[in-house]
Amino acid sequence: MPEIHVLPKDISELIAAGEVIERPASVLKELTENAVDAGAKRITAEIKRGGVLYLRVTDDGCGIAPEQVRTAFLRHATSKIRQAEDLETIFTLGFRGEALASICAVSRMEILTRQQGAEYGTHFAMEGGEETAFEQSGCPEGTTVVVRDLFYNVPVRAGFLKKDTAEGNAAANIFQKLAISHPEISFRLIRENKTEFVTPGDGQLYSAVYAIFGRDFARDLLPVQYAEESQGGIRVEGYIMKPLYARPNRAHQLFFVNGRSVRSFTLINAIEDAYKTLIMTGKYPACVLTVTVSPRIVDVNMHPTKAEVRFSDEKRIYNAVYFAVLGALEQNHLIYEFRIPQPEQPAGQPPQPPQIRPQIVQPQRPQRDWFAPVAGTDDNTPAPLIPKEQPAPQMQSPVTQAPAVTDIPQPATMPQEMPAAAESSAPAPVHAAPQPAPVQPAPPVIPAALRAFPDLTAQPAPAPAPAPSSAASELPEKPEARNAALSAISREPIRVIGELFDNYVLAEAGEQFVMIDKHAAHERILFERFRTRECRDRQTLLTPVRVLLTADETSALREAEENLAGCGFTFDFSEAPVVQLTGVPLSCAELDLDQIAADLAANCLSQQAQPDLHLLDDMFHDLACKAAIRAGTHNTTEELQSLAVQVWENEQIRHCPHGRPVMFLLSKYQIEKQFKRIQD
Repeated sequence: MPEIHVLPKDISELIAAGEVIERPASVLKELTENAVDAGAKRITAEIKRGGVLYLRVTDDGCGIAPEQVRTAFLRHATSKIRQAEDLETIFTLGFRGEALASICAVSRMEILTRQQGAEYGTHFAMEGGEETAFEQSGCPEGTTVVVRDLFYNVPVRAGFLKKDTAEGNAAANIFQKLAISHPEISFRLIRENKTEFVTPGDGQLYSAVYAIFGRDFARDLLPVQYAEESQGGIRVEGYIMKPLYARPNRAHQLFFVNGRSVRSFTLINAIEDAYKTLIMTGKYPACVLTVTVSPRIVDVNMHPTKAEVRFSDEKRIYNAVYFAVLGALEQNHLIYEFRIPQPEQPAGQPPQPPQIRPQIVQPQRPQRDWFAPVAGTDDNTPAPLIPKEQPAPQMQSPVTQAPAVTDIPQPATMPQEMPAAAESSAPAPVHAAPQPAPVQPAPPVIPAALRAFPDLTAQPAPAPAPAPSSAASELPEKPEARNAALSAISREPIRVIGELFDNYVLAEAGEQFVMIDKHAAHERILFERFRTRECRDRQTLLTPVRVLLTADETSALREAEENLAGCGFTFDFSEAPVVQLTGVPLSCAELDLDQIAADLAANCLSQQAQPDLHLLDDMFHDLACKAAIRAGTHNTTEELQSLAVQVWENEQIRHCPHGRPVMFLLSKYQIEKQFKRIQD
């Protein structure tokens, strides 16, 4: 047997450092968290060559007393906790006491620190864990830590580092999350001698998000505000992205628990389940959410770098985030406006002429009452498109597109580092003629089937919107103000004026031009109709469907038996683990019942927040898609008017069940701008 011996101090410290310091981003995270815990109001970070060659963090916090500087670099030396009970009430970002010791073991490190009110500061330097300097020094109040030549004494670890750009991006990402989680602190990042971003430090989360991610990201956010009624309950605040502007990955899903940036599958599943019927497949919602909970129900000590947390009651956290996001999506007006981008032409090249495509004509199909009650699905497969012979089109001159739609700014005070927003004042129309009194259209004839749709046309009127201010601002309009403006728009009556390509309903409401995808809109209407219990008449099966389930699936199905009965499904558990499906809703009688029973058991096992609504969503998707009106089908003006009214007045009809948008708006101002009736 090999001899057992104690490792030398230098080797053991290198091993311990490897658990905390993986790359320059780890160094920046630990130093910045110490600055936050020191009560800093301004924190500046500077990195060169991705942070490997040079990394500096400067703050104006409380500083360190000269006699405690050496102690701060000892392993497990900390000012955050003193006894075991303190681990149950951790509010600081750092508490392990390993950061400074781990960093100095694998780098050349210097620290300049001075307490507030002290006459002199302290300069302390270490190299590979060995002290090289300790002296009085003149320096500003606060602390400055400089780290050079990271992993110079651990070439194996240095060989696993990525390119400087990738390491710099990782460090910047860490610093961004810290800046967002503490909007009351002004953060500045200097990268390769250039300032990358500066946050105002005004305590507003929206200001920090705008400063870091820019105007386009901040413009499409919706506010989230949720709090449990119980004493010491969970609070969820922040912003989520509108479903239409979802991202191709989860890179912009930012979660913060008690001011700490964390990774948590519980939080990820909660927000993605809330978006389930509003987002397209392969897309992920973006968010900036802060969750405030009692430190006694969250474990922040499970990961060496404190990047992951564990909750004592996962279900409670899930429900809080789920209902917070769902409430924000339902309360805010998910009305989208047309955005006309300005194409950029390369310098020295003439604009390219528009491409001409052959015109496609779809043959006429027999007319049917698409808005009749759905009793079943017939063959609604659209006929193939047949090209129609057309004479060669004449070449047109290039059309100059108008600049992009700009947001209406609101009054706010922001620092000079913020980029200036677009001009807020819109010029008056040239030679504007007096407008005649609007003619009220006659009320449309609504088919009986549409009038029978439950809870789709009777919606409470939204609260009046505050009058917009004319003051200029450097921030884009906040989501709260923009939603109020859209609320005012949605109160205008809508009138159908035509149809485009036998698929898009054209209408006007006030000074807004509205375009509605009738297939997507009707699909969502039917989907919501299927989800209501009034449309779930039960049919008893003559031959029950037998399904073999696991013990966990059977138990989950038993717990959800009451909810499933309300949805029209009944089961017999007398022969467990074989479960018999004895009754189904009429709308599901012709589907694959074996697969439905298995899916229901799997969904029950996953513990959905609202099983009475979400256990059947996938099945209702297919039913609604098959039964909805098809593109290319001709409808009467009365039918289109009835459809448009439902879409306009019901906040639930904003996306089809697959996540596609149902409606877009284009303002009168933008139309007149395109026709050059309004000059910039």
